[in-house]
Amino acid sequence: MTQRILLVEDDAKLGEQIVEHLRGAGFAPHWLARGDEALGCAPRDYALVILDLMLPGAFGLDVLKHLRSQSDLPVVVLSAKNDTSVKVRALELGADDYVTKPFWPEELLARVNARLRRPGLERGGTIEAQGLAIDVAGRAVRVDGAAVELTRVEFDMLLALARRPNQALSRAWLAENVLDPERDGSERTLDVHASRLRKKLGPKGAMVATVWGVGYRLQIEEKP
Repeated sequence: MTQRILLVEDDAKLGEQIVEHLRGAGFAPHWLARGDEALGCAPRDYALVILDLMLPGAFGLDVLKHLRSQSDLPVVVLSAKNDTSVKVRALELGADDYVTKPFWPEELLARVNARLRRPGLERGGTIEAQGLAIDVAGRAVRVDGAAVELTRVEFDMLLALARRPNQALSRAWLAENVLDPERDGSERTLDVHASRLRKKLGPKGAMVATVWGVGYRLQIEEKP
């Protein structure tokens, strides 16, 4: 089945070039020029989104935030802004990649293909990768077949990372979605939970990688 790509870009010339290259690579692009139009799209209809930031109708980061509230759909951000603060903010909100304008279309296609090769780990209620197995319903974890006892926070943190492998999840997002502020502390305590999680996972602990200035990701070897 041809994979549909949502392109949100208000530059007509650049949009035409990207659409042409996507079609040439075998994708089915759907091009929108306004951010508010993108807010009305259903993420389930697409395999990936290519998103500009400076858009009429709605700012690209607001579109990204909206998409992330509904789906784990891969998002590649395009922007003429190369400020570190903007890049970090996009990653914090859930962007999978950030491409700075100007760029070669071949580079963008390579980034798109890399995102689409991201491994899908969950099968039948169990997430498995490289000797790590997470029983979602049973809230149980095994490393190379051996059971590992995790706290609620450690399990929820690992599960959140495993559901979006190789993607950086920000400390702010993890704190909001994993921690109970009355029992588990605040964003500052995530490093402690991550350290304990790594120790309990033993040889697989290195899979829980720190993304400096952003948060954490579960590092999975991608298929070539």
